[in-house]
Amino acid sequence: MMQKPKPHQIPLLKRAVGAVLCLWALLSFVATFFVIFLPSMACYAIPGKKGQAIFIAISRIWMRTWLTLVGCRIAVKGQHHFTEGQSFIVTCNHNALLDVPLSSPFIPGANKTIAKTSFAKIPLFGWYYRKGSVLLNRHSDASRRHSFEAMKQVLAQGMHMCIYPEGTRNKTEEPLKPFYDGAFKLAVDTKTAIIPAVIFNTGKALPIHVSVYFWPHKLGIHFLPAIAVDGLSVQECKQKVYEVMKDYYTKNA
Repeated sequence: MMQKPKPHQIPLLKRAVGAVLCLWALLSFVATFFVIFLPSMACYAIPGKKGQAIFIAISRIWMRTWLTLVGCRIAVKGQHHFTEGQSFIVTCNHNALLDVPLSSPFIPGANKTIAKTSFAKIPLFGWYYRKGSVLLNRHSDASRRHSFEAMKQVLAQGMHMCIYPEGTRNKTEEPLKPFYDGAFKLAVDTKTAIIPAVIFNTGKALPIHVSVYFWPHKLGIHFLPAIAVDGLSVQECKQKVYEVMKDYYTKNA
């Protein structure tokens, strides 16, 4: 099982270099964002699935460029599990902020991700963030109901929905935190198959317990075979997806 680095476990020199690399990662992220900002905003003028597909393609170019600049290679596997013309719910594990650049942009085709409202308040970036997301305020019952209906609409439009069923980043030493019900209730209610996605090594590049630190690492996102939800309850669906993701992560981390 992957042990998540603590500040005292990282040599002082490596921490200093990691702080410089963190600054470079932040500066290069902002600089490349300004390059893609206007093209991505133009996607607001193209309604529905087509505009979102173009937005995701731009995001993918941005993320491949930025991850290359910060020294992170990417391995994307299992994209053949997506069926042309079919919507899926994609469930991803969540270890670091880097999970977002590895999930939604690399899901084949138009998709949106569930995301908390706080980042939408950032000037300029908030507009980009809103385009790629269904926003959720976890502290509001009304927001949860609204986001659930919005996710149904995303699926109805022929797009995929990307969800992190752990809810927040995994700060434990376990491979996965317990899952919330939301993704699986959405799947059962809409009869939408789930594609589990397992993300690797983001917690090594951007350790959750270490501030102002970044270390280049080979990253990966592996899409697993689709899981049909027909005949499953929400709890059965959740347990099945959890076991598949935990088993794959444990064997391949």
